[in-house]
Amino acid sequence: MSTWAPVEYTGVAELRGPLVIVRGVRNVGWDEYATIILESGERRHGLVLDVDRDLAVVQVLEGTGGLGAETTRVTFAGSPLRVPVGAGWQGRVCNGRGRPLDGGPPILGDDSAPVAGFPMNPTVRQPPTEPVITGVSAIDALTTLVRGQKLAVFAEGGLPHLELAAQVAAQAHTGGEPFSVIFAAMGLTHGDAATVRDILERRSSAAELTLLLNLAGDPVIERLLTPRIALTVAEHLAFVLRRHVLVVLADMTSYCEALREVSAARGEIPARRAYPGYLYSDLASIYERCGRIRGRPGSVTVLPVLSMPGGDITHPVPDLTGYITEGQILLSREVPSYPHIDPLSSLSRMMRAGAGEGRTRPEHLDLAAQILAGLSRARQAGELADLVGESALTRTDRRYLAMAQAFLVGLLAQRPDEARTLADTFDRAWQVVSVLPRSELSMLGEQALEAGYRGQE
Repeated sequence: MSTWAPVEYTGVAELRGPLVIVRGVRNVGWDEYATIILESGERRHGLVLDVDRDLAVVQVLEGTGGLGAETTRVTFAGSPLRVPVGAGWQGRVCNGRGRPLDGGPPILGDDSAPVAGFPMNPTVRQPPTEPVITGVSAIDALTTLVRGQKLAVFAEGGLPHLELAAQVAAQAHTGGEPFSVIFAAMGLTHGDAATVRDILERRSSAAELTLLLNLAGDPVIERLLTPRIALTVAEHLAFVLRRHVLVVLADMTSYCEALREVSAARGEIPARRAYPGYLYSDLASIYERCGRIRGRPGSVTVLPVLSMPGGDITHPVPDLTGYITEGQILLSREVPSYPHIDPLSSLSRMMRAGAGEGRTRPEHLDLAAQILAGLSRARQAGELADLVGESALTRTDRRYLAMAQAFLVGLLAQRPDEARTLADTFDRAWQVVSVLPRSELSMLGEQALEAGYRGQE
């Protein structure tokens, strides 16, 4: 019996940035895994980006530094890149390609799965239900994260979005059901990476966390793999091992910049702000790998975190992300206290499916609506006070301003290492609305007011 051996190609036509262009190829397909062999015998790894007749464009994961066109050899595996999947990922710290950084052995699994993943059949997709409790009051009370949801975090430049992402990853839970967290960090400095590892150390040591670290100095191509490897691991944990999995992707702006760099190296015609025209579909191929499957108990929840260049929410990355995801949490410089969440600019479109009686608290949705309405009225009163002075405001308007201050100090402001229970969050929420006269709380029912209202007329 003959044994199949991969064909070795020596016809490297060009080295272009992180790309190797190989000529004379046959039967090579898009997204195929490749091995690049240097003259010294060193082996690097790559993926086929494009094939045109007998030319193949290969992106080299480790970069093309040290390669020579005349001495480089390339072989193709005949299949897409696959990674081992299973429980062995839990409790591990790896680089953006899944290679261990924690001194442990290579990660092995009973099975493997293609990094590109498979689209979820819409006929078996189950709508998101039940909350993921983050321990951050402003999120749990006003923009509840729901299992199977994709909810983005947008941050103006310089705000601690990475710290918030790590805090959520460290504290999140589903109330006792099997739960795992995968944190995919992209383009981090060494200092940021150390901060993330410190925040997540306890959860990692409990074998509930997988940390993928792609540093700013790592090859840019690796950054394109990091979120896909994270989601491939998550899908197996969720739909085979029946766990609820939260995947935190930070910072997706770094991912998109890497995609733009590779697109420029390929000579593609740029679209908005030099990003490739397929940026929307590329982001969708990542964000849409979340959800629940009917008849299976697991779920994949995705929390993309991204910084907005120049604080511009119309920038292509947040703009397109907002079209795909089911809401956003906005971090604003106008909010002085950590975590800097602007409640009036934040929204969870799945909140109604994951909050309320039997899930969080019966009055949750009404209480959240009342707080948001009060903050909106307080903003109007504040703008009027800037024009005519606070002394000219009505007594009720001054109560709304006091309510907004109580919200800022008592509910929103929270230490980065402080995990609040739902009971504590709702206790604080009732203290906020109790600053207002009971007659102003028109969105809350009498039964809820009897149980929770603590103010005086």
